[in-house]
Amino acid sequence: MTATVLDPRTALVVVDLQKGIVALPTAHPAEDVVANSAALADAFRAKGLPVLLVRVTGGAPGRTEGAARSGEPAADWADIVPELGPRDGDVVVTKQQWGAFHGTPLDLELRRRGITQVVLTGIATSIGVESTARAAHVHGYHVTIATDAVTDMDAGAHRNSLEKIFPRLAETDTSAAIAALLG
Repeated sequence: MTATVLDPRTALVVVDLQKGIVALPTAHPAEDVVANSAALADAFRAKGLPVLLVRVTGGAPGRTEGAARSGEPAADWADIVPELGPRDGDVVVTKQQWGAFHGTPLDLELRRRGITQVVLTGIATSIGVESTARAAHVHGYHVTIATDAVTDMDAGAHRNSLEKIFPRLAETDTSAAIAALLG
């Protein structure tokens, strides 16, 4: 669990830290995830590095065994939490799937900026963050996960992502250690 280096052209990608998701019950306090993500966002902005805020407004079609969401979400459900912004220069990416790459301009936004590495934060570790990490890895980006800036609705799924999946896709470390790598 040690991030070794950040490329000169690294971006922060914050996954689904929006009002409706942050309000869900999580394995670790969502307030801590938001605070650690916001601190990283401020550090990236201070270095002139991109911050991309991802939000979800829909879901993939198809049958599943999981319970379907019922009712209409609140009008502000998809709004990025105010602690994160967006701020001037941030990019907001709206997705309809678990991962932030499929069907969105995320890869194009990163490549236009010459990005070679992404740092990921967000909720849920085993859903949006893991799906985005997998796609980033497949797209050839170096991936780093801020372990104290992610959580899940299921503690076991969170632990599985951190212990079994992320070491195969990424480096991991705390948000403070990652911010220190920014110099």
